[in-house]
Amino acid sequence: MGLEERVYSMLVISGGDKFKRALEGFMPGSLLSHTQFAGSISEGRRALNERAFDFVLVNSPLPDGAGVGFAIDVSEASERVVVLMVKAELHGGVYQMAASHGVFTLQKPLSGSGMDQALRWMVSAREKLRGVERKSLSLEEKMAEIRLVNRAKWLLIESCGMDEPQAHRYIEKLAMDRGVAKGQAAQRVLDGEFM
Repeated sequence: MGLEERVYSMLVISGGDKFKRALEGFMPGSLLSHTQFAGSISEGRRALNERAFDFVLVNSPLPDGAGVGFAIDVSEASERVVVLMVKAELHGGVYQMAASHGVFTLQKPLSGSGMDQALRWMVSAREKLRGVERKSLSLEEKMAEIRLVNRAKWLLIESCGMDEPQAHRYIEKLAMDRGVAKGQAAQRVLDGEFM
């Protein structure tokens, strides 16, 4: 999916209207319509507390700081793509500080084609993060199911005198007979429905 097909939200933090106008010329309308602008780090923090964004673009320097620490904090605190734009002469040092924290850095000034490429990279990175989020949720759900099944097995062992393999088979059979997941069968055992 590209910029045109999926809806992404972006927070742009920049102290100047010139950058905002230039950025509006680079971005596709679908992304621009879901973009919020902030003029300082403090405004950016408030915006991030109010809603989630897929992308955070920080145009350094800002009226209340360089933005490097802010970009690092935002990147480490969430599953968003963070891009920090800095002057070319500062890029090497900022890159050294920020890259290990997952912050992408870009040199200013940036051409239209360079910004287009950066937006495409941001989309690729965000989609990669979405995949990681899905895997993480799936793993958490699986772990929760395992804990639930183990609790139900211990209840069967203590209440019904089963051993561990018998309790496990009982829950598996209950799940098959009822056409539900093992976690749901275990929850029914814990609720006292099938003991």
